[in-house]
Amino acid sequence: MPSLVIDARMVHSSGIGVYLRQLIPLVAAHFQITLLGKVEEFTELREQAEFSVIPDASPIYSLKEQRALFSKVPACDIFWSPQYNVPLFPIRAKRRVVTIHDAYHLAFWHTLTLAQKVYAPVVMRAATKLSDQVVTVSNFSRQEIIHHTKCSPDKVKVIYNGLDHTLFRPSFSENARETLQRAMPHLPEKYLLYVGNVKPHKNLITLLRAYAKLSPEVRETYGLVLVGKKEGFLTPDQEVFSFLEQEPGLAQRVHFTGYVPDPLLPFLYNCASLSVFPSLYEGFGLPPLESMACGCPVLASNAASIPEVCGQAAMYFNPLHPEELTSQIELVLREERLQQELRQKGFEQSQKFSWESSAHQHIQLFHTLAAFA
Repeated sequence: MPSLVIDARMVHSSGIGVYLRQLIPLVAAHFQITLLGKVEEFTELREQAEFSVIPDASPIYSLKEQRALFSKVPACDIFWSPQYNVPLFPIRAKRRVVTIHDAYHLAFWHTLTLAQKVYAPVVMRAATKLSDQVVTVSNFSRQEIIHHTKCSPDKVKVIYNGLDHTLFRPSFSENARETLQRAMPHLPEKYLLYVGNVKPHKNLITLLRAYAKLSPEVRETYGLVLVGKKEGFLTPDQEVFSFLEQEPGLAQRVHFTGYVPDPLLPFLYNCASLSVFPSLYEGFGLPPLESMACGCPVLASNAASIPEVCGQAAMYFNPLHPEELTSQIELVLREERLQQELRQKGFEQSQKFSWESSAHQHIQLFHTLAAFA
């Protein structure tokens, strides 16, 4: 059985963590797996897969991580990095695979810290050169990676992300609302939903401006629920917080939930009147698909990978025009037939994506590389 070593230090991060937690159990049956990371972070995965662990707590994007990867990665057929922070020095892997989810750190270079501005271009370009195969999650990201790193198009393979359909599915009973009220009693009964963080490219400011322009009756009826961390980012969008402070009465209708555990997310989607995704830049974009799988109508930015992933199942808006989003929110809330159409199309679109399909393509790729190792 071919040996596969996975850098799993980001197993509990938001997007990349979902990617790892979903794929590792599905891939593990086909390879001799070793995970690099903190032993205590793999407790749940041990219930789903067999693997060995090389303990490592080195911080990502650091010199310490480079020393750790150089010294700790054992001889193996394949070493897989789930993010572009690859080993820059020779390691004992016969083949190397890197997943680059997007080129955000190059496309939005102006939003980075000074350290990130130095690190990101060098390491991402090195990742494409040092790896035998680059995996990415959309055709949009593929074109962005090729454009920004100048790597060979033949080297970059698209494997779409999946969706956990056992978790994200419609709930047709009052249980969803009752569960949500017990867990989060301060939420409004009716609300518009945003799932993401407050980094500048997430463009939360457009959603806030659009919400502020809604008629008083609509704002009074529908709160705005923002799910995700607002602290701990090196480059948060300070404009978001300034706008909330300056706009009269807005802060009282906007609810930051902070981090929400995965099992609770489907209840938030199921009970929302609308899900809004205003991002300027995404490599894939899981929240719109999660919304669709739960039967929640989606309004989405027409930027980046979002139309590729959402297809004909979302109502799109220009993410730089808040007034356009305002009009669409009021239209969808007013037209029940349109809501139902978006629910139906959204659910059908969400069924096109599964982690089983994604895992199958990863397994095929790893086996092909291992055969020539």
